[in-house]
Amino acid sequence: MSDDHYQAEYLIETPLDVEQVAQVMAGEQSCGTFARVAGETDELRSRARAEVLDVQVIDQASQPALPNAFLTRKQVAGPWTRARVRIQFPVANVGANLPTLAATVAGNLYDLGEVTGMRLDTLQVPAAYRAQFDFPSHGVRGTRAATGVTHGALIGTIIKPNVGLSVQETAALVTTLCEAGVDFIKDDEISTDPVHAPLAQRIPAVMAAVRSYRERSGRNVMMAFNISDELDAMRRHADLVHREGGSCVMVSLNGCGFSAVQSLRRSTPLAIHGHRNGFGAMSRHSLLGISFQAYQTLWRLAGVDHMHVHGLQGKFAQTDDEVVESARACLTPLAPGQDDVVMPAFSSGQWAGTVPVTYQAAGEDLLFMSGGGILAHPDGPAAGVASLRQAWEASRNGVALADFARQAPELRRALEFFGGR
Repeated sequence: MSDDHYQAEYLIETPLDVEQVAQVMAGEQSCGTFARVAGETDELRSRARAEVLDVQVIDQASQPALPNAFLTRKQVAGPWTRARVRIQFPVANVGANLPTLAATVAGNLYDLGEVTGMRLDTLQVPAAYRAQFDFPSHGVRGTRAATGVTHGALIGTIIKPNVGLSVQETAALVTTLCEAGVDFIKDDEISTDPVHAPLAQRIPAVMAAVRSYRERSGRNVMMAFNISDELDAMRRHADLVHREGGSCVMVSLNGCGFSAVQSLRRSTPLAIHGHRNGFGAMSRHSLLGISFQAYQTLWRLAGVDHMHVHGLQGKFAQTDDEVVESARACLTPLAPGQDDVVMPAFSSGQWAGTVPVTYQAAGEDLLFMSGGGILAHPDGPAAGVASLRQAWEASRNGVALADFARQAPELRRALEFFGGR
């Protein structure tokens, strides 16, 4: 891949000639349209047109994955061919403009009449182009430095109940969670600036609890306040977190958008915890939307520090293979020689019993977040945290949880309580 092009690979489905459809894709997303127009000279096309690098037919289907009124009007029938298409795009068409990059690789392509399936599978950018965008301020190393956790998975949790707690109740729960031994706490994605616990009051109260615990224990707990909002409000609340001695804010990426997250990155030194809620609408159909590899590439160009990947054997729809691939994508530099890896955040139904598969698949450069697995432990949150740390120790040493639990009562209770659920 040259410095003046970036590449995207797609999975498509079409009843038409796949080579021709690939050319339509390249033309539509660069300098062309359905017919050549005045001004579209050979010189312009050689400079600005995207280029199809490869087309590989995978298989055929007897029914289309998605309806298509364009093909119906033209009375085009199957079979429907599925193929992988790799296209390179000139960097100069876009420049360091993240919304336009997203519009190019994952925009009107989804509406093309020629296809009954379209999925962006990978996005690769050259080092010189990557360097024009924002980098994480913390990433893996900075998050470890901020929390003092130099090795092993970071144990995190989520404020529960999701919404409804007052400012004082939230601060009291944070104190409990800090005392329980967590490394990281975050707001839920649906709790931002509610009337019963506005951020202007909640941030100082919670940070007072965090600072008090730090003074007593010498441990730094990272608190990710959900500041998702319009940009001015996010900046205002990030500034408040910073003044209060905090180190992290959380943003619902899809709701806030690329430009807002980029602007927030440039205006705060805090770690940005990127929550992907809504990603399922873009990814769950195998022939529509965007893969996590391409999705996280775009958001890492916006400068986030952590990315949610869901969890292994969790409560959501993703397969374990998809979760593992997502975590590995976060821990892979976007371009050779770049120090821009971000910390994958595992969550969704995680507890001590899901630690061994997580360790085997993803190692320990990760946030392991457990809500119910900590807060619902029958012996309390401290026992919930202890059960997780015991599970990580057992996995690190290659010991089965049931065997390790004989000398670890918190883990034993977790296996008994959560194991049948």
